[in-house]
Amino acid sequence: MVADTLRGRFITLEGGEGVGKSTLQMALATRLRDMGIEVVTTREPGGTPLAERIRELALRPPEDDAWTPMAEALLMNAARSDHLDKLIRPALAKGQWVISDRFSDSTRVYQSVKGGVSQEILLQIEASVIAETRPDLTLVLDAPKAATDARRTGRGAATDAFESRPDAFHEAVRSAFQALAQTDPGRCHLIDAGETAEQVAEAAWREIEPLLSAQRASAP
Repeated sequence: MVADTLRGRFITLEGGEGVGKSTLQMALATRLRDMGIEVVTTREPGGTPLAERIRELALRPPEDDAWTPMAEALLMNAARSDHLDKLIRPALAKGQWVISDRFSDSTRVYQSVKGGVSQEILLQIEASVIAETRPDLTLVLDAPKAATDARRTGRGAATDAFESRPDAFHEAVRSAFQALAQTDPGRCHLIDAGETAEQVAEAAWREIEPLLSAQRASAP
Protein backbone atom coordinates (compact mmCIF):
# COMPACT_ATOMS: atom_id res chain seq x y z
CA MET A 1 0.00 0.00 0.00
CA VAL A 2 2.83 2.41 0.81
CA ALA A 3 4.46 1.83 -2.55
CA ASP A 4 1.17 2.44 -4.32
CA THR A 5 0.62 5.63 -2.35
CA LEU A 6 4.03 6.97 -3.29
CA ARG A 7 3.65 6.04 -6.94
CA GLY A 8 2.29 8.71 -9.23
CA ARG A 9 -0.80 8.26 -11.36
CA PHE A 10 -0.79 7.58 -15.09
CA ILE A 11 -3.53 9.18 -17.22
CA THR A 12 -3.81 8.73 -20.97
CA LEU A 13 -5.89 10.72 -23.45
CA GLU A 14 -7.17 8.88 -26.51
CA GLY A 15 -9.35 9.58 -29.53
CA GLY A 16 -9.22 10.39 -33.20
CA GLU A 17 -7.69 13.40 -34.91
CA GLY A 18 -8.90 16.83 -33.83
CA VAL A 19 -10.79 15.80 -30.68
CA GLY A 20 -8.84 18.20 -28.44
CA LYS A 21 -6.42 15.94 -26.57
CA SER A 22 -3.62 18.52 -26.40
CA THR A 23 -5.97 21.24 -25.14
CA LEU A 24 -7.36 18.95 -22.46
CA GLN A 25 -3.90 17.80 -21.45
CA MET A 26 -2.82 21.38 -20.73
CA ALA A 27 -5.99 22.13 -18.76
CA LEU A 28 -5.69 19.04 -16.56
CA ALA A 29 -1.98 19.54 -15.94
CA THR A 30 -2.58 23.13 -14.87
CA ARG A 31 -5.33 22.16 -12.44
CA LEU A 32 -3.26 19.38 -10.88
CA ARG A 33 -0.24 21.64 -10.53
CA ASP A 34 -2.41 24.25 -8.84
CA MET A 35 -3.11 21.56 -6.23
CA GLY A 36 0.62 21.07 -5.65
CA ILE A 37 0.90 17.84 -7.67
CA GLU A 38 3.94 17.38 -9.88
CA VAL A 39 2.81 16.60 -13.42
CA VAL A 40 4.69 15.39 -16.48
CA THR A 41 2.97 15.93 -19.83
CA THR A 42 4.09 13.88 -22.79
CA ARG A 43 2.87 12.35 -26.04
CA GLU A 44 3.04 9.27 -28.23
CA PRO A 45 4.73 8.49 -30.39
CA GLY A 46 7.42 10.61 -28.80
CA GLY A 47 8.30 11.85 -25.36
CA THR A 48 12.04 11.14 -25.50
CA PRO A 49 14.66 12.17 -28.09
CA LEU A 50 14.78 8.72 -29.68
CA ALA A 51 11.02 8.29 -29.62
CA GLU A 52 10.58 11.69 -31.26
CA ARG A 53 12.87 10.57 -34.09
CA ILE A 54 10.65 7.51 -34.55
CA ARG A 55 7.60 9.78 -34.51
CA GLU A 56 8.94 11.72 -37.46
CA LEU A 57 9.62 8.50 -39.37
CA ALA A 58 6.19 7.08 -38.62
CA LEU A 59 4.10 10.20 -39.28
CA ARG A 60 6.09 11.58 -42.19
CA PRO A 61 7.63 8.76 -44.24
CA PRO A 62 9.49 9.63 -47.46
CA GLU A 63 7.30 10.96 -50.25
CA ASP A 64 5.46 8.30 -52.27
CA ASP A 65 6.18 5.68 -49.62
CA ALA A 66 4.20 4.31 -46.68
CA TRP A 67 4.61 1.93 -43.77
CA THR A 68 2.62 -1.28 -43.61
CA PRO A 69 0.31 -1.62 -40.57
CA MET A 70 2.71 -4.13 -38.99
CA ALA A 71 5.71 -1.86 -39.55
CA GLU A 72 3.76 1.03 -38.00
CA ALA A 73 2.88 -1.09 -34.98
CA LEU A 74 6.52 -2.06 -34.46
CA LEU A 75 7.67 1.54 -34.81
CA MET A 76 5.09 2.72 -32.27
CA ASN A 77 6.08 0.05 -29.78
CA ALA A 78 9.80 0.74 -30.22
CA ALA A 79 9.13 4.38 -29.41
CA ARG A 80 6.90 3.35 -26.49
CA SER A 81 9.56 1.11 -24.97
CA ASP A 82 12.06 3.98 -24.88
CA HIS A 83 9.36 6.36 -23.62
CA LEU A 84 8.42 4.06 -20.75
CA ASP A 85 11.99 3.30 -19.67
CA LYS A 86 13.33 6.83 -19.82
CA LEU A 87 10.37 9.05 -18.91
CA ILE A 88 7.10 7.45 -17.78
CA ARG A 89 8.34 4.85 -15.29
CA PRO A 90 10.93 7.13 -13.64
CA ALA A 91 8.33 9.88 -13.25
CA LEU A 92 5.76 7.54 -11.69
CA ALA A 93 8.42 6.14 -9.34
CA LYS A 94 9.08 9.69 -8.12
CA GLY A 95 5.40 10.15 -7.32
CA GLN A 96 4.73 12.42 -10.28
CA TRP A 97 1.53 12.21 -12.30
CA VAL A 98 1.96 11.53 -16.01
CA ILE A 99 -0.57 12.68 -18.61
CA SER A 100 0.13 11.26 -22.06
CA ASP A 101 -1.46 12.36 -25.31
CA ARG A 102 -2.00 8.82 -26.69
CA PHE A 103 -0.59 5.50 -25.49
CA SER A 104 -0.99 1.83 -26.38
CA ASP A 105 -4.73 2.06 -27.10
CA SER A 106 -3.96 4.22 -30.12
CA THR A 107 -1.70 1.52 -31.54
CA ARG A 108 -4.39 -1.10 -31.07
CA VAL A 109 -6.92 1.12 -32.82
CA TYR A 110 -4.95 2.70 -35.64
CA GLN A 111 -2.94 -0.34 -36.66
CA SER A 112 -5.91 -2.73 -36.54
CA VAL A 113 -8.68 -0.83 -38.34
CA LYS A 114 -9.49 -1.57 -41.97
CA GLY A 115 -7.82 -4.98 -42.03
CA GLY A 116 -4.52 -4.04 -40.43
CA VAL A 117 -2.76 -6.08 -37.73
CA SER A 118 -4.86 -8.50 -35.68
CA GLN A 119 -5.78 -7.56 -32.13
CA GLU A 120 -4.18 -10.77 -30.90
CA ILE A 121 -0.77 -9.83 -32.29
CA LEU A 122 -1.03 -6.23 -31.10
CA LEU A 123 -1.93 -7.38 -27.59
CA GLN A 124 1.01 -9.79 -27.53
CA ILE A 125 3.43 -7.01 -28.45
CA GLU A 126 1.78 -4.63 -26.01
CA ALA A 127 2.06 -7.08 -23.13
CA SER A 128 5.82 -7.36 -23.65
CA VAL A 129 6.39 -3.63 -24.02
CA ILE A 130 4.25 -2.09 -21.30
CA ALA A 131 4.17 -5.03 -18.85
CA GLU A 132 2.64 -3.70 -15.61
CA THR A 133 2.80 -0.02 -16.56
CA ARG A 134 -0.81 0.41 -17.51
CA PRO A 135 -2.81 3.64 -17.27
CA ASP A 136 -4.78 4.25 -14.09
CA LEU A 137 -7.31 6.15 -16.18
CA THR A 138 -7.91 6.58 -19.91
CA LEU A 139 -10.12 9.39 -21.15
CA VAL A 140 -11.47 8.64 -24.62
CA LEU A 141 -12.46 11.87 -26.35
CA ASP A 142 -15.24 11.49 -28.88
CA ALA A 143 -16.67 14.07 -31.27
CA PRO A 144 -18.55 13.99 -34.59
CA LYS A 145 -16.59 14.34 -37.80
CA ALA A 146 -17.90 17.85 -38.52
CA ALA A 147 -16.42 19.13 -35.27
CA THR A 148 -13.06 17.42 -35.67
CA ASP A 149 -12.73 18.52 -39.29
CA ALA A 150 -13.28 22.14 -38.26
CA ARG A 151 -10.65 21.89 -35.54
CA ARG A 152 -8.11 20.26 -37.83
CA THR A 153 -8.68 22.97 -40.43
CA GLY A 154 -8.44 25.67 -37.80
CA ARG A 155 -5.05 24.41 -36.61
CA GLY A 156 -3.61 25.10 -40.05
CA ALA A 157 -0.85 22.56 -39.47
CA ALA A 158 0.51 20.24 -42.13
CA THR A 159 -1.24 16.89 -42.20
CA ASP A 160 0.66 13.73 -41.35
CA ALA A 161 0.36 10.16 -42.59
CA PHE A 162 -2.66 9.52 -40.35
CA GLU A 163 -4.54 12.79 -40.69
CA SER A 164 -4.40 12.57 -44.50
CA ARG A 165 -6.16 9.21 -44.62
CA PRO A 166 -9.69 9.03 -46.07
CA ASP A 167 -12.88 9.74 -44.13
CA ALA A 168 -13.75 6.05 -43.93
CA PHE A 169 -10.54 5.42 -42.00
CA HIS A 170 -11.31 8.16 -39.47
CA GLU A 171 -14.87 6.92 -39.03
CA ALA A 172 -13.50 3.43 -38.34
CA VAL A 173 -11.06 4.87 -35.82
CA ARG A 174 -13.86 6.71 -34.03
CA SER A 175 -15.97 3.55 -33.85
CA ALA A 176 -13.00 1.56 -32.53
CA PHE A 177 -12.38 4.07 -29.74
CA GLN A 178 -16.06 4.01 -28.80
CA ALA A 179 -15.89 0.22 -28.59
CA LEU A 180 -12.77 0.45 -26.44
CA ALA A 181 -14.60 2.60 -23.90
CA GLN A 182 -17.43 0.08 -23.78
CA THR A 183 -15.25 -3.00 -23.40
CA ASP A 184 -12.98 -1.60 -20.67
CA PRO A 185 -15.24 0.67 -18.59
CA GLY A 186 -13.17 0.27 -15.44
CA ARG A 187 -10.25 2.13 -17.00
CA CYS A 188 -11.71 3.96 -20.01
CA HIS A 189 -14.27 6.74 -19.81
CA LEU A 190 -15.88 8.32 -22.86
CA ILE A 191 -15.86 12.13 -22.89
CA ASP A 192 -18.08 14.18 -25.21
CA ALA A 193 -15.43 16.25 -26.97
CA GLY A 194 -18.01 18.06 -29.06
CA GLU A 195 -18.60 20.45 -26.14
CA THR A 196 -16.54 23.56 -25.38
CA ALA A 197 -12.99 23.14 -24.09
CA GLU A 198 -14.14 24.22 -20.62
CA GLN A 199 -16.99 21.70 -20.55
CA VAL A 200 -14.69 18.91 -21.75
CA ALA A 201 -12.17 19.77 -19.03
CA GLU A 202 -14.87 19.68 -16.34
CA ALA A 203 -16.17 16.32 -17.55
CA ALA A 204 -12.62 14.94 -17.54
CA TRP A 205 -11.95 16.32 -14.08
CA ARG A 206 -14.95 14.46 -12.69
CA GLU A 207 -13.27 11.24 -13.81
CA ILE A 208 -9.96 12.22 -12.22
CA GLU A 209 -11.38 13.13 -8.82
CA PRO A 210 -11.79 9.46 -7.74
CA LEU A 211 -8.05 8.96 -8.34
CA LEU A 212 -7.29 11.87 -6.05
CA SER A 213 -9.68 10.61 -3.39
CA ALA A 214 -8.26 7.10 -3.52
CA GLN A 215 -4.72 8.39 -3.21
CA ARG A 216 -5.61 10.51 -0.19
CA ALA A 217 -7.45 7.61 1.44
CA SER A 218 -4.45 5.29 1.08
CA ALA A 219 -1.93 7.82 2.35
CA PRO A 220 -0.15 6.70 5.51
